[in-house]
Amino acid sequence: MSRSVLSHFLSLSNASPRVSSSTIRSCSIDASRFLRRCGTIPQRRLPISYGGVAGSRCYCSLSVSNPVGPAADSGSVKKRIVSGVQPTGSIHLGNYLGAIRNWVLLQDAYETFFFIVDLHAITLPYDPQELSRVTRETAAIYIACGVDTSKACIFVQSHVRAHAELMWLLSSATPIGWLNRMIQFKEKSRKAGDENVAVALLTYPVLMAADILLYQSDFVPVGEDQKQHLELTRELAERVNYLYGGRKWKKLGGRGGAVFKVPEALVPPAGARVMSLTDGLAKMSKSAPSDQSRINLLDPKDVITNKIKRCKTDSFSGIEFDNPDRPESNNLLSIYQLMTGKTKQEVAHECQDMNWGTFKNVLTDALIDHLLPIQVRYKEIIDDTGYLDRVLVEGATKATDVADVTLNNVYQAMGFLKR
Repeated sequence: MSRSVLSHFLSLSNASPRVSSSTIRSCSIDASRFLRRCGTIPQRRLPISYGGVAGSRCYCSLSVSNPVGPAADSGSVKKRIVSGVQPTGSIHLGNYLGAIRNWVLLQDAYETFFFIVDLHAITLPYDPQELSRVTRETAAIYIACGVDTSKACIFVQSHVRAHAELMWLLSSATPIGWLNRMIQFKEKSRKAGDENVAVALLTYPVLMAADILLYQSDFVPVGEDQKQHLELTRELAERVNYLYGGRKWKKLGGRGGAVFKVPEALVPPAGARVMSLTDGLAKMSKSAPSDQSRINLLDPKDVITNKIKRCKTDSFSGIEFDNPDRPESNNLLSIYQLMTGKTKQEVAHECQDMNWGTFKNVLTDALIDHLLPIQVRYKEIIDDTGYLDRVLVEGATKATDVADVTLNNVYQAMGFLKR
């Protein structure tokens, strides 16, 4: 879940966001091909039915399978979105523009669950003394960026035990070959070395699937690097529905039908992908060794000024969008556009005759002006420990109520003795 996850990919004037056909396979899925990948399932068609792809990160044409729990009038109930960000390092501009700011746009139109994925933060070596502090800071940043606690459920992943429990149940249904094909595991294990690679790095996509499926999510915001993990989540939901749902579940005393809703993807447009300040071809990332490569949301004015002054540019004259030979130019203009809310055409016209020195000053001012209110609000929240604790307790309580319904039904469908 960008791990996470997540720009202006949704216009709220259009209640139905676009689903990317490049992200989700056509709903006329070749079931026999899926079953062959499952290995142990007989060659027959899956009893799966979900919405077709309509066009274009949390998932638009919806699954027609009912959510676990009481049936409700689809016309009066908001569709559900779930997403999270890891509490590792500082939240940077890419996290904000790719995920958190989108959440603010979504919270009015959807039922939203936004959480801090601290269980995902331990898949690689980490500092235990820092984990709880950074988790609180991440929650405070969510709220400071505009996530409204009266509309959205904000909680810490590890505070809802159903996440870990469902992951174990899903692990029993996940073929090892599905995990071995995960690109991020290959890349990160190669960097870390065999002696530093924990089993959790291989299996965390199963935990990600649990994060999503627990809440019977309709949509999940996903970035380019998480498309593969979402596809695994969808395949796993389909597999569990086939293995344990339908009549098999009904014979065990359940309601029958699908155990999990199969989620869809919301994918932000390419402009929301914020790249490194030191390499216009690399995504802005917490894991990059140099802090110079990113603008952190809590960077003070002098740090922002220094980073922009030293960021990588090129020797071409003028500044322009969409020139493949000028990735840094495109990235910095895109950041400026997102910070000011101007159109691409307005930015292109404004900046086309600027030199890099002039543009860097303009970009620096825009960044500072945009981030200062967030920083002020963050300071208020982090200093009020009682308020933040209440938000997280209330969020975990609400999330647990929803997650436990799903978890109990999964236990039942899989044949466990009722507790």
